[in-house]
Amino acid sequence: MTKYNFLEEIKHKSARLPNSESVQINILHEDVCLPAVVVKQRELENNIAWMQHYANTVNVSLSPHGKTTMTPAIFKRQIAQGAWGLSVGTVYQAKVAIESGIKHIVIANQVVGKTNIRLLGELVKLNQANLYCCVDSIQNAKQLAEVFSRENQTLNVLIELGVNGGRCGCRTEDEALLLAEELKALPSLVIAGIEFYEGVIHSDDAEKDINEVQQFLQRVLATSQKLDRLGVFDRYQGEVLLTGAGSVWYDLVSKKVAEFTFSKAFRFVIRPGCYITHDHGIYDEAQQALKARDSIACQLEGDLMPAMEIVALVQSVPEKGRAIVNFGKRDVAFDAGLPQPLAQYRDGQRLSFQRGSAKTFGLMDQHAILSFDESCYFQVGDILVFGTSHPCITFDKWKVIYLTDDEYNVLEDMPTFF
Repeated sequence: MTKYNFLEEIKHKSARLPNSESVQINILHEDVCLPAVVVKQRELENNIAWMQHYANTVNVSLSPHGKTTMTPAIFKRQIAQGAWGLSVGTVYQAKVAIESGIKHIVIANQVVGKTNIRLLGELVKLNQANLYCCVDSIQNAKQLAEVFSRENQTLNVLIELGVNGGRCGCRTEDEALLLAEELKALPSLVIAGIEFYEGVIHSDDAEKDINEVQQFLQRVLATSQKLDRLGVFDRYQGEVLLTGAGSVWYDLVSKKVAEFTFSKAFRFVIRPGCYITHDHGIYDEAQQALKARDSIACQLEGDLMPAMEIVALVQSVPEKGRAIVNFGKRDVAFDAGLPQPLAQYRDGQRLSFQRGSAKTFGLMDQHAILSFDESCYFQVGDILVFGTSHPCITFDKWKVIYLTDDEYNVLEDMPTFF
């Protein structure tokens, strides 16, 4: 008889303890190694439905940015609720999307480098999804064309229009027109639409940001319509894509694209990603600002809800008013505000805890440092639940995310693929 090896079951840092399948796994009972990241089912389903409802209401298609989660279990839920496709940032992410059964995939980025381009060619050869990638330079276009022409393949490309001082993308209309002319001379590349990203516009001056976003969107509109009049999309046989919008300005983008008119059938696609779990920080602030300026979002039932939490243990109370919790920079986002405690549990029971009575003020690789007032009573081994800001940078630190109900019963293990 083969001896059971407990250690073989431990495949990741929040692994569950081996247990009978008939026994309910519960995070608060420490049936998994803590810390662990959970996504609450009710809030997740709410967010998927809310954003899909918004897209349907403003008559745009939704292609959520998959890089946020890289979690096929979530991809499939988004598609099942009506998302047109999925957006990704790399060829590897596109591979994961294809393996998840996604039929429309926007690589909202340039693909450069011999091996990346070769992998893209292999994905196109599978013929399992409509793939699109961005170009903003003649050099990159020629690199792509060299590989695809050699393999007798064609690639759908989107001309990217960019923001001055931002990331990629043609900065002027003349640059876009010149690139379009060069692309038309490369038979292996087919211009399938326009891509842009306005999310790089952000500062402490909201009114200034909105004005800059509006000006950029007007340039996108004018350039896209000129390219259309010049017939640069004529070789493409499908719906021409016009795609932009992150998780902050999707309302402004959706309103602007309603002004577009084209000679061919177009599909307007927005690409927010962080709405999927929302947060207790920057995206909650952005959503409230959006609702203050967008009557459509206000008219929809409900709102986005924070769905992600990190559950961790008090490991030391070394001095009065100071507690150390067993998670850190290796486990959670810290670039847009530190995670803050929401609730306290002991022996599986929720204790009275007033938000704001304890505060995370420092984060090290494996330690969170809390200060707390006299209303708190922390013991070593207590469980604290934390809310986070900027979910992208938490998802990528975990091999498995646990989907739970409101009582923290594990409903599903959701592997990530970063």
